[in-house]
Amino acid sequence: MSISLQKGQKVSLSKDNAGLSKVTIGLGWDEVKRTKIGFFAPKPQAIDCDASALLLQGGRLQNKDDVVYFGNLRHKSGTVQHMGDNLTGAGDGDDEQIVVDLARIPQQYDRIVLVVNIYQAVQRRQHFGLIENAFIRLVDNRTNVELCKYNLTENYSDMTAMIFGEVYRHNGEWKFSAIGQGTKDGSLSELIRRYA
Repeated sequence: MSISLQKGQKVSLSKDNAGLSKVTIGLGWDEVKRTKIGFFAPKPQAIDCDASALLLQGGRLQNKDDVVYFGNLRHKSGTVQHMGDNLTGAGDGDDEQIVVDLARIPQQYDRIVLVVNIYQAVQRRQHFGLIENAFIRLVDNRTNVELCKYNLTENYSDMTAMIFGEVYRHNGEWKFSAIGQGTKDGSLSELIRRYA
């Protein structure tokens, strides 16, 4: 049975899921319906949200190769794989997915931070206040059963990036923390500086 998380809650992934290895981390969002202003006004541009996974060592990003995103779909260890970029967020279910093989993650990595940024947010004057129904969920790949889900329900107007959550290793077990922290970072490169 899936656990519904609130902001700041943590849950053990290993404890009640013996033999858990691969998980699919699904991230989803919908664009708030917008109307164009005036008859000749241009149609609002689609919002392109990009999910990324940052593999940290001792809580820090050691190398740019440890960022898995649409431009680097597979981590060098082969244990984290981005399943591809969704340019619009249209449709139901997960908009982007990242598959993580928890059992094979090299020991030096203790944390995987899951972030989403809006592509060209500043130039396009877009922010997370224009996004609704945002969520992150973890699914056990063996059974296709959802382990936990966190719906982001706060107002994130003026925020151009979001730290959705993190999977981390603690005392030999994997846990998930629901973070839901908005930031005003204008790009992925700005966002990852927080972990440098």
